[in-house]
Amino acid sequence: MRSPTDTATDTATQATAEAAEPRADATENGGSRLIVGPDVKLKGAEILDCDTLVVEGRVEATMDSRVIRIAEQGAFSGKVGIDVAEIHGKFDGELTARKQLIIHATGRVSGKIRYGKILIEEGGEVSGDVQSLNSVQAGRGDYDKQSGKDDKVKSLVASSN
Repeated sequence: MRSPTDTATDTATQATAEAAEPRADATENGGSRLIVGPDVKLKGAEILDCDTLVVEGRVEATMDSRVIRIAEQGAFSGKVGIDVAEIHGKFDGELTARKQLIIHATGRVSGKIRYGKILIEEGGEVSGDVQSLNSVQAGRGDYDKQSGKDDKVKSLVASSN
């Protein structure tokens, strides 16, 4: 029979070994990860060489990276160029999600938003200047200041005449 001391030692050894192992999500493809925890405010930063930013607190910054995840209580304000954005909390500013923008039910996104693909869960909110990168690259969807109409609306009106 094993003594309580042996069991405690085994548990401590296992915990130490687990802590020493690199986490798969943090080191996937040699990536780096920055976590801004709850009650932490990061202001006026330019975030460089960070593959994944996890926002649980508040961040005011600019960033160009691979992944941003904003937790339900997290908030990001600024300019972001990203491959994948996953929003549970709040984003305000200029967001370009080159591959995918995911807005969860608790997510609120506002500002100038560009995306490759978009998924908005029921309850999620998006507002502001929102366009697909495909429509921006093709030159569609631009507001014609002279006529006061969208290009898409002009083409529908023109084809119905």
